[in-house]
Amino acid sequence: MAAKLPSSGALPEGQSPGCDTSGLILVHRIFRWLYSELPMLIREVEAGDTARAVVVGDFAKLDFYALHLHHETEDLMLWDRLSTRDPACVVHVDQMRAQHEEVAAQLTRIEPQRSPWMATADARLRDTFAGDIEVLRDTLFVHLGREEDDILPVAGAVLSQQEWDELETHTRAELTAHRKELGRDVLSLQLGLLLASVPEAEREEWFHTNVPAPIRVLYLLLMKRRYERAMHELYPRRLVPAMV
Repeated sequence: MAAKLPSSGALPEGQSPGCDTSGLILVHRIFRWLYSELPMLIREVEAGDTARAVVVGDFAKLDFYALHLHHETEDLMLWDRLSTRDPACVVHVDQMRAQHEEVAAQLTRIEPQRSPWMATADARLRDTFAGDIEVLRDTLFVHLGREEDDILPVAGAVLSQQEWDELETHTRAELTAHRKELGRDVLSLQLGLLLASVPEAEREEWFHTNVPAPIRVLYLLLMKRRYERAMHELYPRRLVPAMV
C-alpha cells in the first residue's frame, strides 16, 4: 500500500469532514439492475413488433440519460475535491475518470442505435443493440465495484455531509429541468427505484428517515401509482424482477 501523502484543501467554513455515502450504494444497485435488465428486455422484443420496441426504447433512453447524469455529476462535484483533500487518492480518481471516458465512448456508439431499432424492430439491429449494451454493462459493473472499494471510503472521510448532499441536489435539479424532454415522470421513477433498491425489511424505515414528509405524502398519493404504472408498462406480463 502506498504511503499516505499530506492532504490539502480546506473544507468550507463551518463544515466538518465525514459524511454518509451509503446512498450511492443504492444508486449503484439501481444501475446494476437497469443494465442487467435492459439487454434482456430488448432481446425479448419480437422482430417487427415496433410498438413494443418503442416502449423498451423509451426506457432505454432514460437509462442512458441517468448514467450520463450520474457520471457528469461525479466529474463536476467529486473528483477534484477528493484529489485535493487526499492526494493519495489521485491514482484512483484518475482511474475513475478513465472509466467514465470509456463508458461515455460506449454510450456514444450505443445511443444512435436506439431510434432505428425502435422504428423497425429489426432483429439484427435488436441483437447488435442488446449486445453492445451487454458490453457496456460489463464495463460499468467493473467501474461501480472499483468506485465502492476505492472512492467511497475516502469520500466518507474527507468530504462534509453538505458537500456530499450537493451531488443529490444537483441530480434532482437536472432531472427536474429535463423532465419534459425525457417524456416520463422521472422524479417518480427515481424515488420508486430508490425504494426498490432498499431491502424490503428496511424499506419503511429508510422511507421515513430519508424522504421528507411532504414528498412521502406526494409519493403515497400520486408518485407511487405513476411508478407502478411505468413498471407495468415495462413488464406487462410478469412481475417486476426484484432489485435486492
